[in-house]
This record gives sequence, C-alpha cells and structure tokens, in this order.
Amino acid sequence: MVDHLFADARLAALYDALSAGRGDFAFYLPLVMSAGSVLDVGCGTGELLRLARAAGHTGRLCGLDPADGMLAQARRRSDVEWVLGDLGSAPWRGEFDLVVMTGHAFQVFVTDDELRGALRAVRRALADDGRFAFETRNPAVRAWERWTPDNATEVVATDGARVRVEHEVVEVVGDLVRFTQTYTSLDRVWSEVSSSTLRFLGATHLAAFLSDAGLRVVEQFGDWGGGPPTPGSPEIITVAAPDRRGAGDTPSNSGFE
Repeated sequence: MVDHLFADARLAALYDALSAGRGDFAFYLPLVMSAGSVLDVGCGTGELLRLARAAGHTGRLCGLDPADGMLAQARRRSDVEWVLGDLGSAPWRGEFDLVVMTGHAFQVFVTDDELRGALRAVRRALADDGRFAFETRNPAVRAWERWTPDNATEVVATDGARVRVEHEVVEVVGDLVRFTQTYTSLDRVWSEVSSSTLRFLGATHLAAFLSDAGLRVVEQFGDWGGGPPTPGSPEIITVAAPDRRGAGDTPSNSGFE
C-alpha cells in the first residue's frame, strides 16, 4: 500500500526502509523478467522495476503512481518509464504483457465502482495473452487486529533519522478497515498522521469482480513461497488473464473459504 502522505518527499524517502525485507519481490521479479513489457501500478519508489532492469530486463518497464514524492525517488533511474497518475487516467490499450500491483495496493480500491474501474483499466492495458498479478490480504486472518501501537516499528531514514511508525484501527465496517498511521521522528521534532481505508475482499468476491472486468483467475497462492491457498493463508496472491470465455463465466474454485 502507498499512503497518500508519501507525496511528501520526506516520507517517500522512508518508504524503502519501511519495506525492507519484503517477501513479495521474490515472487514478482521472475514474472517481470519473463515479460517483454511490464506496467507496475502503484509502483512507489520503483524498486521492483529497478531490480528488473539491474537483473538485465531489456524490454519496456513502466511505473505508474499518483504520488510525486514517490516518483521523485523512482526517477533516480532514468532507463524506466515513470508516469504520474492513476488507472483512471491510464491511456494504454493492449500494450503490456504483464501488469503488477504490489504492496497490497489493490486494497486501496474501497468502493465497487473504484474497483470495477481499476480492473477494466488493467484489462484494457493488457495484451490478449497478458497476465495481471497482484495480492490482497486474506480477510479470514484478520491482519488488522495486529495493527496496534504496541506493534509499532522503527526505521532509519537515508539521512540517519530514526522514525517510529504506529498503526491504530479506527473502525471495521463490513470488508472495510479504517486506520491511522503515525510517523514520529525520534531525533527531530516532527510528526505526521494520516487516515487510510483498505478493503479486505474474500477470494470468491474477488473472482466475481475480475470476471465482470473480463479477467479470470489462472493461479492463486496463499503465501510468498508459492504455497497453496488455504483458509488460514495470510495472502490471496492472484495471477489473472483476459477471459476469452466471456465475462460472467464461473471461475474455478480456490482453496480459500
């Protein structure tokens, strides 16, 4: 997830430190390397695409993000196409072999209309034999129950400043979780607070939205090691493809409830 506060260059500089050790890149990078043209939606600081270029990817790599601060970090690498904007303004038609959405960015689409619009834009951007890879947290695991100040983290920014990050849930309504994030410098006098809302879709509901957009599930995993989906899996990691059977066909069953 990319918080809107990361439009602030000071906080954008923290993002990679906050994401250090993330397990999803080991899953996504091979997919990126095997695709000739890749769109990373909500690319953040562009780390995934920078890793791909450094690993020898010679095709088209394009990162899309709505936060100026994030893209200022990403543009340190000039051999990748960086675009300021979101899927609502996406102009692409059948140009990408792979679209990825990492960091639980998929969960920021909180209304049905937002989600449908985003998925249709992804479908338009994909080549007919393309793939869309993304993840969302499995709602059955109730990860938000661990988003408390007691579980705060501390990171060191690129300038050496120490920053404490706290999460606190405000309310849970249906599949929506609203929470605050507080960033506090431990060395300097500043603090920032933001409010965010994420949507926790189950696998069946997710598949229905994909089908409505002309996409179908071709693979699902429950963790970043490629484990099978189970009701207790932390993630719903999905690889989808354009559905040539037509929208509305019933997708295959997954291992999630």
